[in-house]
Amino acid sequence: MNKKIDNLAADNIRALAISMVEKANSGHPGGAMGGADFLHILYSEYLNFDPTEMNWPFRDRFFMDAGHLSALMYSQYSLLGNYSKEDLQNFRQWGSVTPGHPEVDVLRGIENTSGPLGQGHAMGVGAAIAAKFLDARFESLFTHKIYGFITDGGVQEEISQGVGRIAGHLGLNNFIMFYDSNDVQLSSMTDEVTSEDTTMKYEAWGWKVINIDGHDHEQIRKALDDANAETERPTLIIGKTIMGKGCVLANGDMYEGECELHGKPIGDTKADFTQTLINLGANPESSFDIYEDVQAYYSEVLAKKVANAAIKKETIAAWKKANPALSQKMEMFLSGVLPDLDLSQVVQKANVATREASSAVLGYLAENLENVIVSSADLSNSDKTDGFLKKTTVLQKNNFKGAFLQAGVAELTMTAIANGIALHGGVVPVVATFFVFSDYMKPAIRLAAIQELPVKYVLTHDSFRVGEDGPTHQPIEQEAQMRLMEKIKNHSGHQSLLALRPADAIETSVAWDMALKNTTTPTALILSRQNIKDIPATGASRYQEATEANKGGYLVKSTPNPDITLFANGSEVSTLMDAAAILEKENNLKVNVASIISEGLFKQQSAAYQESVIPKGKLVFGLTAGLPVNLEGLIGDSGKVIGLDHFGYSAPASVLDQKFGFNPESASKEILKYIEESK
Repeated sequence: MNKKIDNLAADNIRALAISMVEKANSGHPGGAMGGADFLHILYSEYLNFDPTEMNWPFRDRFFMDAGHLSALMYSQYSLLGNYSKEDLQNFRQWGSVTPGHPEVDVLRGIENTSGPLGQGHAMGVGAAIAAKFLDARFESLFTHKIYGFITDGGVQEEISQGVGRIAGHLGLNNFIMFYDSNDVQLSSMTDEVTSEDTTMKYEAWGWKVINIDGHDHEQIRKALDDANAETERPTLIIGKTIMGKGCVLANGDMYEGECELHGKPIGDTKADFTQTLINLGANPESSFDIYEDVQAYYSEVLAKKVANAAIKKETIAAWKKANPALSQKMEMFLSGVLPDLDLSQVVQKANVATREASSAVLGYLAENLENVIVSSADLSNSDKTDGFLKKTTVLQKNNFKGAFLQAGVAELTMTAIANGIALHGGVVPVVATFFVFSDYMKPAIRLAAIQELPVKYVLTHDSFRVGEDGPTHQPIEQEAQMRLMEKIKNHSGHQSLLALRPADAIETSVAWDMALKNTTTPTALILSRQNIKDIPATGASRYQEATEANKGGYLVKSTPNPDITLFANGSEVSTLMDAAAILEKENNLKVNVASIISEGLFKQQSAAYQESVIPKGKLVFGLTAGLPVNLEGLIGDSGKVIGLDHFGYSAPASVLDQKFGFNPESASKEILKYIEESK
């Protein structure tokens, strides 16, 4: 413990942070200056990791909620040797490793992409749940801590309600969060926005709350000691800090705690950039330097981190030697490799809703995939994730041997937590709700896509056929929104999400197989509430034929030299199958029918394959229970799509099918009309 070096290191972080923002002429300096003391103490004395193996599975993890404080993180991590001076100088520039909001980069210490406030600490809670889940299975090996950092905006975002409730309810004593409470927001002071008692709120959720001076290093240490000793509750450390700590005017007078210091370079405020650097002990001519004494101190810190990690590694090695079978299982979990699963063995009942078919698969997974956590937003008996729940137990405080998270009515929270589970590693997250409520999930789905996380979404009640529940519960535009994610490429150059709407029970089994094998992006399984007629097999095995869905689309009914090709996904495929029978019987037409489970995946196939399913320049007709745009990308210049251009109504599904024209008779009439118009 050296007060001089601690103050010097914190000021070094401040100087680096404001230098980055000033050079980029963009960013958020004030909060970075306020949070420097906590981050320095945390990283130099408390956070356990191996600097030589930053992705070591047994490391402590730090999850940033306030992504606008990226300059704080990059400055701190430069003291660890993870970022060079040039990296800091290229802050927010094209091609740099220091983007404006941090993007997951574990080898440099960035555990999560953050920026949309509230989601970062939700991901931290997800990581804490994953650690508890693994710790319950591997004899206290996963005892590491998850640290979070949140600001006023993150506490105000509605997602904090769900995160706080769930973390307290589950007693996540392995989650410790610092709340940088500086009374300043981007456009106002916090007292203009809120007057709530944050301490009482978190205590009501079951948290341990510690209030400290966020610049007093002894108080920070005492709070972290107490938090690490807590055995029953997550801990919130509320640190009162000063926005723009260390800023001065041109005459040397202090200029701290001002709103304008939040979101623009110091030089664009009343504070003086050069004088502030001098006040922080930096050389204005070379402000990106690490101070010599700080550099020497952090060399000692890093050596100590390596030594401590080596001790832990010896303990783990001894455990592995004593537990070879468990060790092999643990290594498989951490590798992300799944055991051999044969979903063709899942027995599917005839003509059931695809949510029911999914339930059968989930029951199989409960018995054959040991490292999966399934979560539902208070709908397990409706989205049919209870097929999994019936074969396990719910996660509970002090008991994480089960594998089902009852998230309550909190779709966004649940989905962001799933991202944290995936980021932690070793566990496969599945979340479920009604498709219409994917609207609540969208911000977290987007971050899963950006971070390339293999989260699985079970989205049931997929169309207006929800029926009597009416327009609030009937998805119309949701599939279009989900399929937009298939059109966006992630930074690896791949489609950012895989959206699958299976045509029947067997295709649902195949869709689940596709989802489980997709380990690089999120997958959405879009499933029906109502029963669907099975697609008849043309050969011996319907399952084998349905594996053609791996190409995104395939013919479920094939005739040489067809007059027209009909295509859809989900329940509309069986509607078109029946319409095709009418057209063949009554109009002597030859008809092909295709199931296009994923447009994005289908368009990745060769041009020849796409042509073999949906021929160009020929008559093609699509049917969708959502917006026509769901299928319009597949019809070429002369095809036609029938969909909905309005919200649903409250009535039995069979009545809505008739009123909206979604039965075989209505579809066949529309097809004949299209054929006539095309002559």
